[in-house]
Amino acid sequence: MVRLAVIPGDGIGPEVIDVAMAVLEVCSARFGVELECRVWDLGADRFLRDGVSITDEEFDTLTRESDAILLGALGDPRVPSNVHARDILLGLRFKLDLYVNYRPCELLAPEHSPLRGERQIDIHVFRENTEGVYTDMGGVFKAGTPQEIAIQEDLNTWRGVERIVRVAFMHARDRGLARVTLVDKANAMPAVGGLWRRVFSEVGEEFPEVGRDAMYVDAVAMDLVRRPESYEVIVTSNLFGDIISDLAAEITGGLGLAPSANLHPGQHALFEPVHGSAPDIAGQGLANPLGAVRSAAMMLRHLGHDEAATAVDAAVRGSLRAGVFTSDLGGSASTREVGHWLTESLRTVEE
Repeated sequence: MVRLAVIPGDGIGPEVIDVAMAVLEVCSARFGVELECRVWDLGADRFLRDGVSITDEEFDTLTRESDAILLGALGDPRVPSNVHARDILLGLRFKLDLYVNYRPCELLAPEHSPLRGERQIDIHVFRENTEGVYTDMGGVFKAGTPQEIAIQEDLNTWRGVERIVRVAFMHARDRGLARVTLVDKANAMPAVGGLWRRVFSEVGEEFPEVGRDAMYVDAVAMDLVRRPESYEVIVTSNLFGDIISDLAAEITGGLGLAPSANLHPGQHALFEPVHGSAPDIAGQGLANPLGAVRSAAMMLRHLGHDEAATAVDAAVRGSLRAGVFTSDLGGSASTREVGHWLTESLRTVEE
């Protein structure tokens, strides 16, 4: 039995989660995936109604009574500070110590890449998810004056770096991938960069079958556009990972296709598409549900339901081949029409 906590969230979140849940329902019937789902009213509507993002009791119940969390999106212009999004998403990441942000960026159909020519791109980005500048350490002095000073600290620990680097090397080894690339800015940030490079070297020596190299983030950004095929596994910090994973997603079809997992291996797991809440298109049937569906497939695989996950991935590829996709990819199908095609495809999978 999979106990699934579902947070549809804001903007297009409920729309794409509806499709993902329909896909999971078919998987439950077709592949014997037992699901027990609880939908959580966490988002801007609840915050505006009750003045509450998520209570300690809700947090404890959600994490104690679920095996995984499926999140749609958070962010709403009616809450300019986005305090509710930080409380919920960053709260889950930090309180559950979801230190692995894993974003697979695979080009499913070459025609959807902005890069020219036929390409085979399959990049696995591992972003440290609980440290760096996202810890919100720092402050402002003399705010609102010409003398204003703003300081944002970049916090990195040996333990935090070591465990994400180890996960990246283990991923490469277990999948027979040849190389792990560390992305940093050690020339301009020698203290932080020095820590990452020392740990990367030490951990890498434990995996002699996996090659390794280190590159500056600006060089990688250029190289991903020039020769993305040369990258397999990338491991990097919270900030650089946020940026590089979006770039890698764009060259493999766009954010609408991009899934992600936030993990503490062996303990907690949260899965979400990375496209954001896109409030400007909410409710119009324009949202691409494939990122959410692929996130659901990642969840199935993480929980040991490989057959169902493989079928969902195949259905996604099939929709792209059949031309059934939303306008962000140049198609004409609505969110619901894409979902209908996927569920019908899964229902007719050969036994």
